[in-house]
Amino acid sequence: MAGDPYQELGVSRGASDAEIKAAFRKLAKELHPDKNRGNPVAEERFKKVSAAFDLLSDPKKKARYDAGQIDAEGQEQYRGFSGAGGPGAGPGGFGFSHAGGPGGRAAFDDIDLESIFGGFGQRGPQRAFGKGQDVRATLEISLEDSIGGASRRIQFSDGRTLDVNIPKGASNGQTIRLRGQGMPGRTEAGDALIELRVAPHPIFKVEGADVVMDLPVSVPDAVLGGKVECPTPDGTVAVTVPKGSNSGQVLRLKGKGAYAGGARGDLKARIVVTLPDKVDPILERIAEDWRNTRPYKPGRG
Repeated sequence: MAGDPYQELGVSRGASDAEIKAAFRKLAKELHPDKNRGNPVAEERFKKVSAAFDLLSDPKKKARYDAGQIDAEGQEQYRGFSGAGGPGAGPGGFGFSHAGGPGGRAAFDDIDLESIFGGFGQRGPQRAFGKGQDVRATLEISLEDSIGGASRRIQFSDGRTLDVNIPKGASNGQTIRLRGQGMPGRTEAGDALIELRVAPHPIFKVEGADVVMDLPVSVPDAVLGGKVECPTPDGTVAVTVPKGSNSGQVLRLKGKGAYAGGARGDLKARIVVTLPDKVDPILERIAEDWRNTRPYKPGRG
């Protein structure tokens, strides 16, 4: 059971969107799996923080959660109706869970109850006499999944599983139709309509077809130039940092961005010159000599 999303992010219920985003970015950098390999506690915390941000960064979900209409996992809070599908299932036992997506957590919500049941009247649920009703759900995927494509398995509350093929270059809001996997009807079953939602990434930011990121570079590499490792949505690659680089300079990696209009953009790595946690005594002496002999003046170096 997910905890309170505000508590997961360490913000108050009156926090602004900017405060929520800032809290997530700070926690995501601290807890990201790449920095905590083999640490199951950090991995689980990262999943919870990501889930909390997914809910609170969506205005509609946030408003519904604050109003008590959905819980922290995005599940409907039903009143006066006893479902038959057990914990986590919606009315009639037709719940969803996501058994392989980013973070390994449930990622389905906004199930269209009217579509599932055909509407309620005074005479009870209407029966589908032709094709069964469609079922709608939302699947959260990673940026890497949206760029390179992937296969994610959905498990229904009745034990059925389906593999959803996410196409290469999938976009946020794109809907995948799984024919015949909706509600049964007299002549044929309806379809399952799965809307894809690309989750926020702790490192990369998408701007159109381009992906933007900060690339930490050590002082020696910035001064002397050299090869440094740079993460990309396709994996880590070695990039050349020019001699005399400064913070703010951008390295462009062609064709390593996201997709827009069927074409793939670039990765823009913004150099951030970074000091080590503990400054080396030799570096201190060099800096002291430099300051005494060549005082820094903006624009002159």
